[in-house]
Amino acid sequence: MSADIDTTAGPEDAPPARPETVKAIPVRHYGRYATALVAIAVLVAIVYAFGQGKINWHAVPDYFFDHRIVTGVGKTLLLTVLSMLIGIAGGIVLAVMRLSKNPVTSAIAWFYIWFFRGTPVLVQLFLWFNLGLVFEYVDLMPFYKDYWSNFMTPLLTALLGLGLNEAAYMAEICRAGLLAVDEGQTEAAHALGMSHGRTLRRIVIPQAMRVIVPPTGNEVINMLKTTSLVAAVQYPELFRYAQDIGQVSGAPVEMYFLAAAWYLIMTSVLSVGQYYIERYYARGSSRSLPPTPWQNVRAHLTSFSSRKAAA
Repeated sequence: MSADIDTTAGPEDAPPARPETVKAIPVRHYGRYATALVAIAVLVAIVYAFGQGKINWHAVPDYFFDHRIVTGVGKTLLLTVLSMLIGIAGGIVLAVMRLSKNPVTSAIAWFYIWFFRGTPVLVQLFLWFNLGLVFEYVDLMPFYKDYWSNFMTPLLTALLGLGLNEAAYMAEICRAGLLAVDEGQTEAAHALGMSHGRTLRRIVIPQAMRVIVPPTGNEVINMLKTTSLVAAVQYPELFRYAQDIGQVSGAPVEMYFLAAAWYLIMTSVLSVGQYYIERYYARGSSRSLPPTPWQNVRAHLTSFSSRKAAA
């Protein structure tokens, strides 16, 4: 026995209508287009002006790897490293002194920072170079005795002028990093019987590095450029050699561009190193580390290949 099947369906039994596809119309930013065109026009005008200037651009590649320039690059890097070591070591000591509860050591550190941050580096270089008016001899009893002019060589002048000045800035950077660590960390370490020095080495400083490293990287790059000032005290580094070659070859402006190119190369390499150091110390604070430049390149290449295969 078969039952009749009602083939008529009411409106309530009909499938729901699908919503219409929303057509997103992007907003046109005419101001951005105009700004981009103006920026490109200015860039083209600057490039054209340099191209039409009376500059012998062929002199730049001719002397780019000259042995004097390469020697100057090596001395610039050496001076940067040694000055930063002096600055970092002195900055750590000054930061600890500044945070000390002893008013004498705290006042000495404050005065040091106030003096060296308040006077230009070039002035400090000339002061070190001419202190023979105050100290005629350097007398270290049985070990060493000589005139100040013989003792204060251009290299020593450069190291003292740059390193001691950098210590004042590093002291404030280190102090900020130490203050960024919660006081409860120190109190807990002391409760476990750790000494103050060991607490600094094992607990406070490793956590403060996350705050100290980024500005320290900037200081290294700034120090690399500041080394050009030591040409004033006759120390032969990159800028000094470029000046000498420019005077002999009759292309002084071209040698300034050459020196600028070398400084750009060195600062670019240091910037990459700073990125990886910051990434290393960010491991304990970030859930996901930012991708490295090489990872970004591989990601873009992979996405480009997948789009090409889909097409």
